[in-house]
Amino acid sequence: MSNTVRLHRVLTAPPDRIYRAFLDPQAMAKWLPPNGFTAQFDRMDAKVGGSWHGSFTNFGNGHKHSFGGKYLELVPGERLRYTSAFDDPNLAGEMTTTVTLRKVSVGTEMHVVQEGIPEMIPAEACYLGWQESLQLLKQLVEPEIPG
Repeated sequence: MSNTVRLHRVLTAPPDRIYRAFLDPQAMAKWLPPNGFTAQFDRMDAKVGGSWHGSFTNFGNGHKHSFGGKYLELVPGERLRYTSAFDDPNLAGEMTTTVTLRKVSVGTEMHVVQEGIPEMIPAEACYLGWQESLQLLKQLVEPEIPG
């Protein structure tokens, strides 16, 4: 058995800025780790068939989880689909995340679906982590900072 989570947000940022935040290693390190974690991304070959790899470190106890995957679909400003797998064999399985972006009158409507979450990770914990991450994404992509 595995878990699936579905999230929906409307952000005041343009689709291209949100799309870029999923493919830039410095941006990902800033917004993706949930509260209490830091992140590092050592590889992001952002092309279909390209791979990515990173890690989260628990700031409180220093415990590190590394993970990576491949890009399955990249449609600039509209859609990303990629796989993720933990390097830890105790968290076996491959997850697929699909991010769909649609320009709307106030910015961008975003849908995130993550499938195949290892059963050892409760769906509610995954939802909590994604909610924290998406709040950080909002703080990164929404400000309009003059040149």
